[in-house]
Amino acid sequence: MTNVLDVLEERGFIEQTTHDRELRRCLDQGNVTCYIGFDPTAASLHIGSLVPIMSLAHMQRQGHRPIALIGGGTGMVGDPSGKTEMRQLLTLKALAENAEGIKKQLSHFLDFEADKALMLNNADWLTELKYIPFLRDIGRHFSVNRMIKAESYRIRLDSEEGLTFIEFNYMVLQAYDFLELFQSHDCRIQMGGSDQWGNIVAGVELIRRVHQRSAFGITFPLITTSSGEKMGKSAKGAVWLDAARTSPYEYYQYWINTDDRDVIRFLLLFTFLPTDEIKEAEQLQGADLNAAKAVLAFETTLLAHGREETLKANQAAISMFGNRDIAGHILPSSSIPRSGSELDDLGVPQSYVEIEKLKAGIPAFKLFHAAGLASSGGAARRLIEQGGAYVNGRRIDSFDTMISDQDMTAANSILLRSGKKRFHKIKSR
Repeated sequence: MTNVLDVLEERGFIEQTTHDRELRRCLDQGNVTCYIGFDPTAASLHIGSLVPIMSLAHMQRQGHRPIALIGGGTGMVGDPSGKTEMRQLLTLKALAENAEGIKKQLSHFLDFEADKALMLNNADWLTELKYIPFLRDIGRHFSVNRMIKAESYRIRLDSEEGLTFIEFNYMVLQAYDFLELFQSHDCRIQMGGSDQWGNIVAGVELIRRVHQRSAFGITFPLITTSSGEKMGKSAKGAVWLDAARTSPYEYYQYWINTDDRDVIRFLLLFTFLPTDEIKEAEQLQGADLNAAKAVLAFETTLLAHGREETLKANQAAISMFGNRDIAGHILPSSSIPRSGSELDDLGVPQSYVEIEKLKAGIPAFKLFHAAGLASSGGAARRLIEQGGAYVNGRRIDSFDTMISDQDMTAANSILLRSGKKRFHKIKSR
């Protein structure tokens, strides 16, 4: 079996590792349990969390067991890493609600059935700690001199607000998490962003001091776009994995608008398409490169939102911007519909109209009402007059525009759209 470290390196996930040779041997010897912590300060993760999520998914696909650790306990303290000011502290109730939302999203990427992956919350053990025994048994292994040299602490010490004592405890608590997971689940690897290096190394060393056993750390690079922007930002703000915050269509559009220079890198990081197919796409230009962007959008949305919502988003993009045929040699493992005749009807409501009626023509407002895209004929008239009605991607200007068999596409259908997101397909019989 391929060593998962090779997979992660080839796809651009790894920035640093501890004890590289020993780590590689550990992964070669059998199934290993690994973990990543997720900060539950919101009920949804965003695109910035996709690198750790995808890395856990790759670990699982290679036969290892991932743990997604919700920071319900450390979230009450606040991680100073990468911050110049103290984070807002949340209540246990708010953290628990946020954790539920995160678990739902992670379930799209990881298989939690039969303990193939675990979802744990460090509040379960951190909130039960007794202070004096913790200082005596765990705190004695930490050097303050070394801790304040960590980048996460150094930045805060140099800031105007400074570093609070509660935040100073964060590294010790995260290291204790690793020790707890090592003891209870034989977890040998902690992974995280590059800003977590100091915290991860602290956990590796704590396990060595307490148990004289080896544990390992892997960090990921900070992903920015080629224009230098932080990953996951759009004109509307963060791009969330929660469909209620960022709709599947908006999510799809975020990826389809990827900078040309980022397409290959993002295909490697954010899809499971074979590496050799992605490498072959490096030479694509023009329309073919745009086709690769459509594949990127389709595959990323498929992972986050499922096939039905992805097909809707794909259909909406085609309705607004026109169909884009995708040649069979471009990323052939993708399940994206590749031509107008291939477009999947899943998720797009449809109804049939007698061909004789279509030949005679049907006023647009009546057709939109009959299709359920307006609650009444009057509502359909207003929709059309306000510019919110489309036929095959073309805006209808007059409510009494006649729709006929001449509007049938090559796929033998007429696509109606109300606003940005509601579709209905008319077919003849």
